[in-house]
Amino acid sequence: MFRAVLTDRLQAAFTAAGIELPEGFSPAVVIASDTRFGDYQSNAAMVLAKQLKTNPRALAQQIVDKLAVTDLVEKVTIDGPGFLNLTLSAEALAQQLAVIVKDDHVGVPQVKSPKTIVVDFSAPNIAKPMHVGHIRSTFIGDSLARTARFVGHKVITDNHVGDWGTQFGMIIHGWKTQLDQEKLKADPIHELVSVYKAVNAATKADESVLEVCKGELVKLQQGDAENLAIWKECVRLTLEQLEKVYGALDIKFDHYLGESFFNDALAPLVADMLEKGIATISDGATVVFSDGSVKPENDPFLIREKDEWKAAPCIIRKGDGGFLYATTDLATIDYRANEWKADEIWYVVGAPQQLHFRQVFAAAQRRGVTTKMIHIAFGSILGPDGKMFKTRSGETVGLLEVIDEAIERARTAADEKDQGLSDAEKDEIAKIIGGGAVKYAELSQNRLTDYKFSWDKMLSLQGNTAPYLLNAYVRTRSIFRKLDGTVALTGDLAITEPAERALAMKLAQFAENAHDILDDHRPNLLANYLYELANTYHSFYEACNVLRSEGTVRNTRLTLCEATSRVLKTGLGLLGIQTTERM
Repeated sequence: MFRAVLTDRLQAAFTAAGIELPEGFSPAVVIASDTRFGDYQSNAAMVLAKQLKTNPRALAQQIVDKLAVTDLVEKVTIDGPGFLNLTLSAEALAQQLAVIVKDDHVGVPQVKSPKTIVVDFSAPNIAKPMHVGHIRSTFIGDSLARTARFVGHKVITDNHVGDWGTQFGMIIHGWKTQLDQEKLKADPIHELVSVYKAVNAATKADESVLEVCKGELVKLQQGDAENLAIWKECVRLTLEQLEKVYGALDIKFDHYLGESFFNDALAPLVADMLEKGIATISDGATVVFSDGSVKPENDPFLIREKDEWKAAPCIIRKGDGGFLYATTDLATIDYRANEWKADEIWYVVGAPQQLHFRQVFAAAQRRGVTTKMIHIAFGSILGPDGKMFKTRSGETVGLLEVIDEAIERARTAADEKDQGLSDAEKDEIAKIIGGGAVKYAELSQNRLTDYKFSWDKMLSLQGNTAPYLLNAYVRTRSIFRKLDGTVALTGDLAITEPAERALAMKLAQFAENAHDILDDHRPNLLANYLYELANTYHSFYEACNVLRSEGTVRNTRLTLCEATSRVLKTGLGLLGIQTTERM
């Protein structure tokens, strides 16, 4: 990673120049915003000069005089009021290029201090189908888990499915009174949803039905054999369906520890919080109030109404003895911290749950949990009309339906092109393009913003889309298909043309980008990088003839093609997107 090495050298230069750095000040090198002046830049001299009340250009010159980078940098300049601009040497770029084509990690270094990270994502409910609302959590979580593993962390993925709660009283009552066994065999989840909807409607029309459902729930919670067997069958049928969905998406989980797994831990947890004074009884419920340890504006247990701060407690047990999501989440944190020894827990859950997680994290910390807990929030997926994405009938769109339609559209596009592919090849390519298109449409977005779902945009061969990137990968592979036999790339490299240099520089930045994604948990940084890489490759492809070149020039250009191929394949893989050799 050039940036990391140059940052270390810059910090050493400050020390060698005898410049004492103020507390909290850390000189840094970043990718240049304007490549006309260099590849990397630093404004450290300008910032520090202001604090020291000295001339920034003079301070910059002191640093440059002690900056030991001749093994990597061709030129260092001081521009403007004191910007340091660094231009990498062609030799340094060639060395990194050689690493990319030989290294299993394509030049991406492993983290120096690996952590154990639990990633909690997807989390659908039992007896309900996965829908378009699960896209963001599922794809973002999977990509972050893949990336964290790739750079060297120990990652544990946990699908915290909703397999316990009040809805099961209705489902069990419906199972006993309305279930159609033939429909259950044909489409289990659809039948369970139909049963639930019918019973739910009946409870609103007749309060006595609601009481019956509550009774069924109590029997389940008390371990009634019949109700427990029905519940287990609902869980089994749903998990079978989920495995089909995740299999189609090439997503795997290490664990499926749902809410029920922690049921026995809830009462002892509440008792412990009461005993330690973390929780208290208020109006019959057990709640966690503010302890006054932080400023009101940063306190999740306070809410501002007009000009007054009022209590906004976290309820962990209702007055009727029922537990809540917060209780289960606290028990889950205990398990992950104690059993899995998690250094960090990442919750990939929608932005509306922000207050919930702020309260749960604060309550866990007051209980002595030192594991770092992070809520990775995201916005909503909207339809073309800017409203929540629904079917014409107003129903939530099923996730498998989205994937299937994307594949069908990709297959139709394949039929329109006569490339000598068999139907089986077209089917396989359509799966890769269709599934990849849906994933990329999500992962190329800033996770905190809402975005409109567009079939035409996501399947386009133009612009920032999966088909465009896959086409760039196919183009890199087509070069090698045109050559006779296996090409043995040599170590003889010479980067001379501007288009060669631009591509080599962009390839070198992958080592930095793969780590940057995890700083703020933003897969869109990787998507945007891959799009820029594809554009840079296309410019190189147009400017530099590969197959007609000879000697060192030919080897250099073939190496650039191979490196681009490897980085595109690896980068798309971190997004959970497979590649294809032909389109």
